[in-house]
Amino acid sequence: MASGFFAVLDDIASLMDDVAVTTKVAATKTTGILGDDLAVNAEKATGFVASRELPVLWAITKGSLLNKLIIVPIALLLNAFFPAIIPIVLVLGGFYLAYEGVEKIIEFFFHKGRTAPEVKEESAKVKAAITTDFILSIEIVIIALGTVLDEPLLVQIITVALVAILATIGVYGIVALIVRMDDAGYSLIKSSKNKGLLFALGNVLVKALPLVIKLLGIVGTVALILVAGGIFLHHAEHLLQLFPHLPSFIMELLLGLIGGLLVFAIVRLGHYFRGERN
Repeated sequence: MASGFFAVLDDIASLMDDVAVTTKVAATKTTGILGDDLAVNAEKATGFVASRELPVLWAITKGSLLNKLIIVPIALLLNAFFPAIIPIVLVLGGFYLAYEGVEKIIEFFFHKGRTAPEVKEESAKVKAAITTDFILSIEIVIIALGTVLDEPLLVQIITVALVAILATIGVYGIVALIVRMDDAGYSLIKSSKNKGLLFALGNVLVKALPLVIKLLGIVGTVALILVAGGIFLHHAEHLLQLFPHLPSFIMELLLGLIGGLLVFAIVRLGHYFRGERN
């Protein structure tokens, strides 16, 4: 009886060792997409009055966790029974991301002067952020799953689930720190009695936040297009052979822009034929 118990413990320890190794590998593979995820979601979690920033971020975080709760079992089932559909899902998601990135660029150049989102638009912004997170989460889960395809099913399940959870906690934890930079700055200014190093650091944090938000907006938009272009290029690698001297990130950018413009044109045509001319 005791020997059986210790044998179970040994199996569990061995499983955890395997999971630790595979999770580290999977997390490393998803680092690039996590960076893009951070930039995109930090930009989407800003633009609200200060009192609503954390509630909005928490709503997006809950939506992100729900996304992964849906995506992880579906990805595992599709990989087991219908793996051919996974590339199709990824490409469709890529078109969505490309469209969103191109729409932001067109909005910037042709619709300047629009006011920042009001609280009444909060639910729409949260919904859009969760939708974008869903597409990025698919990419994260698929990449993580791709690193453990040769492992036993239980290792696959635990590894992908851990990466999904760590991705959400890591990304939105950092986003929370970013959007509250100014609060930290004001606290330092107050505690420093308007003098010394803490006062200077507080001022830097307060003044840096608008610049950081603008930078994240730019980086987030580029990230959307690059992620989309990367998905397209992964499924059309022969394009690199046509342009052997062209860096892959340039090809990804071009493919993302082309894909986004195509979807944007289709959406605009749909609006036009429905009588929405603006």
